[in-house]
Parts: sequence; structure tokens; C-alpha cells
Amino acid sequence: MRRVLLFTYFYPPLAGGGVHRVLSFSRHLPAHDWACTVVCAGEDDYWVRDDSLMAEVPRDTEVLRVKGGSGLSAWLRLRRGDAQGRRSGRTFTPLRAAVDWFMLPDSYIGWAKRARATVASRIARGGIDVLLSSSPPDSVHVAAADVARETAVPWVADFRDPWVGLQFRTPPTPWHAATHRAMETRVLAGASLVLTASRTHADALAARANGRPRAVLHLPNGFEPAPPAARTEATDRFRVVFTGSLSLMDELGTLIDAVAALLERDPGARAVLDVELLGPYDREWEARARARGLDGVLRFAGARAHAEARRAQRSADLLLLWRPRGEGYRTMVPGKTYEYLASGRPVLALLPEADEAAGLVRRAGGAVIAPRAVDALEQELTRRLARWRAGGRAPDAVPDWLGAHTREHLAGQLARALASVAKGARA
Repeated sequence: MRRVLLFTYFYPPLAGGGVHRVLSFSRHLPAHDWACTVVCAGEDDYWVRDDSLMAEVPRDTEVLRVKGGSGLSAWLRLRRGDAQGRRSGRTFTPLRAAVDWFMLPDSYIGWAKRARATVASRIARGGIDVLLSSSPPDSVHVAAADVARETAVPWVADFRDPWVGLQFRTPPTPWHAATHRAMETRVLAGASLVLTASRTHADALAARANGRPRAVLHLPNGFEPAPPAARTEATDRFRVVFTGSLSLMDELGTLIDAVAALLERDPGARAVLDVELLGPYDREWEARARARGLDGVLRFAGARAHAEARRAQRSADLLLLWRPRGEGYRTMVPGKTYEYLASGRPVLALLPEADEAAGLVRRAGGAVIAPRAVDALEQELTRRLARWRAGGRAPDAVPDWLGAHTREHLAGQLARALASVAKGARA
């Protein structure tokens, strides 16, 4: 059996959207004759964790943890976060802006340098056929590039999201922008294969004039089929559900304003409307919802075990999907998109029409409205609430084409790609 070394910051028991892709690699690659070694952060090196995910790590997975993490994330976890996944956005935003000035490509660069030594040491022991680094944070790719050059082990760079410092943030100076571009180009040009979680990102990389990768493969995030569950019975509440990170998500303000407007027009909706938000969040949003009089209607459940989030998805009468605002995020397909569609429940996305994720929602029969559209969201919620009052819970509807997006199926594609990379290195 061949072996791939997965170099990533996020791995159980750390939680968040960035964990599940690499976790699925380690779960399913062994069935395709690829054993896995994982080099990752320490068990307490993030402000959100989900201990239940440890049960999904195969016993045969070799896990090497490099403790310490990002100084910024550790400080926030100890000083401003809590076990329920709450923190202060007012604190985090200026600190992150300061980091953008002084730490390139990101605040994890110190951890990545320490982890690089662990990666190199494990490769030196032998038995590693391919090195795969997965971002964010992008600093893991910078470290992996050094290891690949020094060891000559073939290297795959996996981008769960595009280069953060260029796509999702604005570099503070032209020098910072040029440095990020140089780092990104070095990674893209140096890797034997570049993986992307969205087709939009893959197409953009393939069209680059400078620093175009040698090879690009679009490998979607996909989903794990949920275990069989008892049929969800109708309840006396119309349940609107969002699962995932709520931190720094401006569309949450759109939801708060739309729900407040709905209750002003239809006070009786307060008795039947239940808006449940599962995931880590900034405390300022909770205060804003309370100020709009939404106690008892809009609930911040905080960070929850992934299995609980999946159950909430399946119990919903309406699932909400959005992503951070900004042109740079157009290449992002939130990982939960496929979970939402697999739940069979109605999906409403607050996304630009041209977004790849919006296209997936429409293809599955869901609805899309523009971001920031408070009036449109209020009208859509009102319409769906009226339909529920008249006819109860809508039937499940899972699209037929979704079967090709299970993580087990996608791991087969990855295994074949890894085999090709390993064979190319030997040629």
C-alpha cells in the first residue's frame, strides 16, 4: 500500500468547515490502497472544536501533531472565545488587520515552519510516496514547497479556498500584494498537481498567463451520506436553519432585519417561526438580534457537534446558505452546500446569481436571491411560511446527480490522481 502525507492545520478534534475535506481523505483513501499520515495542529489550537469527530479518524491513520498553533487564534481562544464557539468580532477584526501587515502569508506561518520540520523528518524515515498540503492557511503550502524541493517527494497542493491574502482580503500595500502573488505563484508552479474545491477556481488557475500550474484538478468538497434516520415528523414550528460559521458573516444582518420586518407585518408568526443558527459566531450579532426583539424566534445555538448539525439540516423546513461578501469569494463553494442538498430539504441561497454555489442550488431545485436583499428575503420567508401553514412540511427531494459527489466516490478520483503523480515522479 502506498502512503500519502497530508499536511494540514485543521484536523479533528479541531472543528469548522476546513476539517471535513482532509478528514474525508484519511477516511476513504485507504480503501483505494493509500495509507495516510497526517501532520496537523495540536488538539487545543483553535477556538472551535468537535471531539465527536475523533471517532471518524481511522485507527490506522498516523497522526503527528505539532502544538502551538497561531498566536492570534490562541489568544482569541483563551481571552475572547469560549467552549460554545463565541468570540468578539470587534476584537478579532482589528487584530487580523494588524496580522496582515506583519505576518505573510498569514498568522500561521510560525506554526507552519515548526510543522515543516516534522514533515521533513517523517519523509526522511521513508515510506512516503506523495506529499499533499491543504489550505487555508496558505502558510502550509509555503512550508510544503520547501520540503518538496529539499526531499524531491512529489507534491500536491490542495486549495479548499483560493489564496486568502489575495482573494479574501485586501493586502495593505502594493508590496504586500506583490509578496502574496510571488508566494502563490511559487506554490502553483512548484506543485506536481493543484487541487481546487470549486470549478470556478480551477478555471481561473488554468487561464493564468503567469504561474499557471502544471496540472489542475477540480475535486469538490462533497458530502458524507447521513446515517439512516427515523422519518422527521411535522412539528408546530416552521424551522429555518443555518449551519456553519457565522463569524464575520454580514448576511446574518440581512436575516436579522428580514425576520424583524416579517414579525412587524405578521405578529402571529412569532408563535410558529423558529430560526436556528448552529455554528461559531461573533457576540455582536446576538446583541443585534436581541435589540430587534427577536428573542424566542432567532436562536444562536453556538458550535455544535457535526452530527447534530446534520440532524438540524434534515429537520429544517428551510435551509439558508450564504458566504462572505466580496468579489474574491466568487470562487468559494461552502462545504455545507452538498450536505444541504443531500438532506433533501428546501434551500434558499443569498448569493450572487453567477456564483458556482448558486448554480448548484438552482440545479437541485432550490431558490437564489441577491445578498443584502432584506425585502426579498422577508418576502421569501413570508411566502414559505404561508405555504407551511396551509400544507405543512414539504416532502424531501434529493437530486439524482448528487451521488457522484459523495466523499467516498471523490476519494477514488483523488487516489487515481495521487497514483499518477507518484508514477510521474518515478518516470
